[in-house]
Amino acid sequence: MYIPFSPPDMTEKEAELVKQTILSGWITSGPKKVEFENKLSAYCGTGKTCALSSATAALELALRVLEIGQGDEVIVPAYTYTASCSVICHVGATPVMVDVAKDNFEMDYNLMEAAITEKTKAIIPVDLGGMVCNYERIFKAVENKKALFTPNGALQKRLGRVAVVADCAHGLGAVRNGQKTGSIADFTCFSFHAVKNLTTAEGGAVTWKALEGVDSEKIYEAFSVMSLHGQNKSTLSKNKPGAWEYDVIAPFYKCNMTDIAATIGIAQLERYEEMLKKRFHIIEKYNNALKALNVQTLQHKTDAYTSSGHLYLVRVNGITEEKRNLIIAKMAEAGIACNVHYKPLPMLTAYKNLGYRMEDYPNAYAQYQNEITLPLYSRLTDEQVDYVIENFIRCVEEVL
Repeated sequence: MYIPFSPPDMTEKEAELVKQTILSGWITSGPKKVEFENKLSAYCGTGKTCALSSATAALELALRVLEIGQGDEVIVPAYTYTASCSVICHVGATPVMVDVAKDNFEMDYNLMEAAITEKTKAIIPVDLGGMVCNYERIFKAVENKKALFTPNGALQKRLGRVAVVADCAHGLGAVRNGQKTGSIADFTCFSFHAVKNLTTAEGGAVTWKALEGVDSEKIYEAFSVMSLHGQNKSTLSKNKPGAWEYDVIAPFYKCNMTDIAATIGIAQLERYEEMLKKRFHIIEKYNNALKALNVQTLQHKTDAYTSSGHLYLVRVNGITEEKRNLIIAKMAEAGIACNVHYKPLPMLTAYKNLGYRMEDYPNAYAQYQNEITLPLYSRLTDEQVDYVIENFIRCVEEVL
């Protein structure tokens, strides 16, 4: 039996809707992109959403809309994928990495608060595996340090504090204290990459909470203009008869979402709640089977939150990085693809070259060295899940 790590969940519905879009003659950013944005806003409980080519683009443009750049600092966890941090470098700001709490995948919030200085303009919390961060604590920290904040630009001035820009690449549909992701942080960035719960093949989106005194349409316009070369007219509006005239207001970027991608997203969103139910069925099977094993697993559901069930992260107690890799190799021999989420940023050459040292983030390394991510996706059958469980228990016991 071969079990891949995370193939997309596609059906005839996606194929038929994409066929209709292709034959409609409109395949780049157009009516389907707008429809997808509106449906995402309704799903998240937000006013406006801008669909883009990736979550990375969404994060970067969020920082640019906030006018964050040279001389500014942005706080980010050391335990995340590079995209959470590379966007800070893209805009010319300085990443301030914070270690995770002991035995936790979230930032140490006390260290995070201590890291806020007069140069801090944003915090990028990461909802790893679809687990919603403690945003109450994050907002309390930025309020506690409000006196240090000096705004750059109109939007920062309206906020009056450090912005909270969520890397929610894993977290669409997760809920904390009755609020869905998208409606919790100031700005929330989603990924629709092929391995995500909901996919558009490649894609992402940014949504945001309404801010008193700020027109959300103006924010949407800023994202749209930045994502399409700085052109002051959308492709859709330019296509109207006689409406060719346009201007380019700044030499911006190219990261818009196409109607083909948006159509896949529309079909996926219609099926999404059912897909989430399947993920939680698998999580329950894993949880029940691994109770007796010497491992730690994430709590995907508590009184405070329900995750999006994106990743099933397991930490095998008492093993080294080498033994962890051996377990993954043994699983591969059984035809099961596992993964590791993630190598902490200071382990990567790009960030070593910027002066970050892994020894400064001991909790992040401790989380990484014994972490194994098991397959978790809505197409997994009970038979496949049982096969993963059987082999994982065997491989762990053989290595221990």
